Amino acid sequence: MSKLYKVAVCGATGAVGNQMIQCLEQRDFPVGELRLLASERSKGKKLTYKGEQIPVQVLDNGSFQGIDIALFSAGGGTSQDFAPVAAESGAVVVDNSSAWRMDPEVPLVVPEVNPGAVAGYTTKGIIANPNCSTIQMVVVLEPIHRAAGIERVVVSTYQAVSGTGQKAIVELENQLKALHEGREPEAKVYPQQIAWNLLPHIDVFKDNGYTKEEMKMVLETQKIMADDSIQVSATCVRVPVRYGHSEAVNLQTRDKLSAGDVREILSKAPGIKLVDDPANLVYPTPLMAAGQDLTMVGRIREDISQERGIDLFLVADNIRKGAATNAVQIAELLAEKYL
Repeated sequence: MSKLYKVAVCGATGAVGNQMIQCLEQRDFPVGELRLLASERSKGKKLTYKGEQIPVQVLDNGSFQGIDIALFSAGGGTSQDFAPVAAESGAVVVDNSSAWRMDPEVPLVVPEVNPGAVAGYTTKGIIANPNCSTIQMVVVLEPIHRAAGIERVVVSTYQAVSGTGQKAIVELENQLKALHEGREPEAKVYPQQIAWNLLPHIDVFKDNGYTKEEMKMVLETQKIMADDSIQVSATCVRVPVRYGHSEAVNLQTRDKLSAGDVREILSKAPGIKLVDDPANLVYPTPLMAAGQDLTMVGRIREDISQERGIDLFLVADNIRKGAATNAVQIAELLAEKYL
C-alpha cells in the first residue's frame, strides 16, 4: 500500500472511535490525512494520532469532501443521515452501527470470513461492520463450516458493559463502590443493578421472545457466511465485566469432527488463538483478551449429548476486534484491492 489515503473517523471522541484512531496508528494504515469528526459538544477537543494533536471538527454535510475512507462509529441515526452523504462525496463508508447491516445492497464483512464481499461496496458506497458478538463467533465458525458444515449453533453470550458505552462502565464502577460502602446502588443505564449480577437482556425484546441483540447474531451470521441453512439460537447476557465478550458455543456439524480435529482446524485459521489446556487450567478469559485483536478459543470438547456436536468457549475484546479493529481491517482490504 504505497498510496496514502484521506481517512475520516466519525464519532472520534467515543470509545470505539478512539480505538479506531489507535488501530490506524498501531496497524500503520497509510493515512495521508486524518479528519476527526464528532457532534457539536466535542467542538474544541483535540485527539492524538502519531504524536500529533488533531482538532475534532463538527460533523456536517461538508465533512467528507476529499475523503477516501470514512470510519463511522457515531450511532445508527447518525449513520443513516450521514453515511449516504459521505458516499455521495466519494468516500467509502465503513459503518459500525446496526443501520445498514441487513440492507441487501450493503456488504456485511468480517475479513477473516468473507473478504470478497467488500467488492459489493460499489452499490451504495457503504460497508457494514457486524455486531461485536457476531464478529468473534463467525471468525471461529467459518473454518469449521468449511471443514465439516455447520447445521446448528446454540450460543450463550457473556457481554461486557463496555458494549453499552462509557456510561455503563461508570455505572458499574459506581454501583460497586456503593455496595462496598454499604449504600444502595443506583441503576440508570440498565433496568436493574449490574454489579454482582447478570442481566439476560441486551437491547429490546422482539415479539418472538428473543432480544434484538440475539436476532442480530442469528441474521448476521447467516448473511456473513452466506448460508441461510445455518440455524442459530442465541441468549445474550450482560455481565459485570468492563471489556471482553465471552461466548459458550455449541455446534452441530454435518460431518463428524473430534475435538482434536477442531483444534487442528482452528490452529491454522486466521484471527484465532488457541487457549486450550484445561489440565493446566488454561482457557480464555475476558482479562486475557482485553487489548488484543485475536479471538481466543478454548474448552474445546465433544458434546456428550449428540454425535456430531462440539462445545467451545471463545472470548474477544468487543471494542477492538468486535468493532474498531474489524473496521480498520476492512479499510485495509479497500486500500489493498479496491481504491
